[in-house]
Amino acid sequence: MQGEGPSAGRRCAFLRLGGCNLSCRWCDTPYTWDWTGVGDTGVAYSPRAELTTMPTSAVLERLLGFSVPLVVVSGGEPLNQQKRLIPLVTSLLAAGHRVEFETNGTVVPDARLVTDGVRFNVSPKLAHSGDPETRRLVPEALRALAAVPGTAFKFVCRTAEDLDEVSWVVERWGTTPVWIMPEGRTAADVHRNLAGLADAVIARGWNLTPRLHIHIWGEKRGV
Repeated sequence: MQGEGPSAGRRCAFLRLGGCNLSCRWCDTPYTWDWTGVGDTGVAYSPRAELTTMPTSAVLERLLGFSVPLVVVSGGEPLNQQKRLIPLVTSLLAAGHRVEFETNGTVVPDARLVTDGVRFNVSPKLAHSGDPETRRLVPEALRALAAVPGTAFKFVCRTAEDLDEVSWVVERWGTTPVWIMPEGRTAADVHRNLAGLADAVIARGWNLTPRLHIHIWGEKRGV
């Protein structure tokens, strides 16, 4: 199930890729990239234990086997491997599936992925992620993604003060429509932050998104 963003609540299959060009301290999937323990968990994960190499044909077979209308490609940062994904996405679209990419907005999408049936859910990172601005906000990539029809911009926020930083990004690079998502790894954290953000988000004319998977399963990893 897609837990967040414009498709929250929809049945889907996830393709989760390893590796990321950012190191957000509060990341809820550190096992995809944190090999040195720099995140909030302080755990250094092993790429040998967490990552598996699979041929495109095998990945396609497994995704089709879920018999769901939507496939979400996440990470890590999936656009770091986008050229490898083009044959897979082409096959998924031909089979009648829709595809969503969960991306941090630092990589310009390949033109072959900018097509009907593909949506980019872009999550530009704010200062509280811990990464320097030059790494987390890439103007060329943000402008390119903002120009793609159907793109949604999803910002992880903790407090109403974070919304001022979101406004700055939106005004500078035209990153709309805006979805505000509360940061949190537990249902209690998500609920508290969502309640604290809701009125200010509505007043700005933006959208709110929950984290349904956290409310249902907490921090439990999927299999």
